[in-house]
Amino acid sequence: MNEASKMKTGHINKGRLIGLLAAAMVATVTLTACGSKKTADTSKGNVRVAATDALATLNSSRYSDVSSGEAIQNSIEGLYRIGSDGKPVLAGAKTVKISDNQRVYTFKLRANKWSNGDDVTAANYVYAWRKLADPTTGSPNSQNIDPIANGQDVRLGKKPLRELGVKALDKQTLQVTLANPVSYLKDLLTTAPYAPQDEAYVKKQGKAYGTDAKHAIYNGPFTVTGWTGTNDKWTFTKNKHYWDAKAVKVATVSVTTVKSQSTAANLYQSGKLDYFDLTNEYVKQYKGRPGYHVRKVPSVGYLNFNTKRAATANVHIRRALATGFNKNQLTKDVLQDGSTPLNGIVPADFVKSSVNGEDFRKYSGNLVPSDAAYARKEFKTGLKELGKQDLTLEFLSADTPEAKAVAEFMQSSYEKTLPGLKISVREVPLKQRLNFGHNYQFDIVYGLWSPDYQDPYQFITDGGAYHLNSDYKNPTYLKVVKDVNDTYATNPTKRWEALRTAEHQIVKEDAFTAPVFQGAHVYMERPSVKGLVVSPNGSAKFYRGVTK
Repeated sequence: MNEASKMKTGHINKGRLIGLLAAAMVATVTLTACGSKKTADTSKGNVRVAATDALATLNSSRYSDVSSGEAIQNSIEGLYRIGSDGKPVLAGAKTVKISDNQRVYTFKLRANKWSNGDDVTAANYVYAWRKLADPTTGSPNSQNIDPIANGQDVRLGKKPLRELGVKALDKQTLQVTLANPVSYLKDLLTTAPYAPQDEAYVKKQGKAYGTDAKHAIYNGPFTVTGWTGTNDKWTFTKNKHYWDAKAVKVATVSVTTVKSQSTAANLYQSGKLDYFDLTNEYVKQYKGRPGYHVRKVPSVGYLNFNTKRAATANVHIRRALATGFNKNQLTKDVLQDGSTPLNGIVPADFVKSSVNGEDFRKYSGNLVPSDAAYARKEFKTGLKELGKQDLTLEFLSADTPEAKAVAEFMQSSYEKTLPGLKISVREVPLKQRLNFGHNYQFDIVYGLWSPDYQDPYQFITDGGAYHLNSDYKNPTYLKVVKDVNDTYATNPTKRWEALRTAEHQIVKEDAFTAPVFQGAHVYMERPSVKGLVVSPNGSAKFYRGVTK
């Protein structure tokens, strides 16, 4: 209802009010009679969730944080979605035909509409995927397009967008051609970067697209309401246009950003929250209570370094920063949530070799363990090359309780381990941290990152690293990454070797990115809430089948 159509209170007499009520009752009866052949909407209830970070964007080409990815996946449905068992199931597509060589997938789309009434078409996917690959978009997830034919060459500007292996054969038929067979394609296509976009709508919104709830449209189980682009609250509201609306059992999911763990705990205790993530000392407090859940997940805490600034462009300084803190002390004494030290960017127990079953982390080894003596030696070498006696660096992090605890620990640890180093900590809301990272406004940045699919490739070619695609030009790395998708795509042994070489180069030799810890997901969920699906790869939640 727009502002002009609202009644002004205090200007309606009693007789007119009775008349209006009577008319409303007639209208209700008429609407009920007209719709009597339709299935009644049985959705009810409101699930109340605490988020640790606010939304940053609803633009699937631009997101790089958990809250935004979660919002996009609950409101914009792609070809596949995560099912109740945590596995991919067909969603926006009703059927798929796969060629004998496992490279050409032909999807028939379901009849579905965007929340503005537009049809969801195959062209929506072509448009969105080309945007993802387009170098001018600057998507932080552009490397996700690599498995698609010509994907890597398109995102690197070597081939035009029209040569990307995605084509609309007709309004409801999408043909996808892969560079090589991809075992994890279903998982990949559940992710937010592969969501469709309505080209006409997006172009009409221009730069405003996805910056708030009113400048986005939805084709998934829910619409997003109440998000202004700067506030800390939003609501997932059941989408009446969704093709399978009858499967959506809850009317609304109210999400509030709660950065104080004590506040979240109090809200849960008083019955005002149904879900919140546990961190630090609250894990011990809630362990064993009804609704307590803990899972080891393949998410990583990581550090990135700004290679546009002289100090952090120096590889010896980066190596010192990657190894100059005690990971055991951080995970055991500070995080206290089941997280474990991580010495490579690919987490443990994430993926095993199809040839011999060996876990990739064990196979690739401990690349950057905590080593104070090595860190001091590298730092001294770096200072000498820079012509400096000491150094001041800024440590950028989000302002969540967990991020603050990590930042303060790193500041103390670095200054103790590396004489001559001064760390200033800058803690900002996540949206600002993402913007600062994108715009090179940091020396060291700390973040958390979760994968979209189960393969080491995504960690090694992304892993949350800022500007990896544009700034990291090591020829050894670039060659073996290309071999992973091309030359060795069907040779699992050689492919595994190439992935190990790439990880060693980017993490151990060049320290372009630095692993800190492997996370655990610990949360409280009210026992009355049923059907909530949590991502097998992180903490994103899917509300399509939830009831309360």
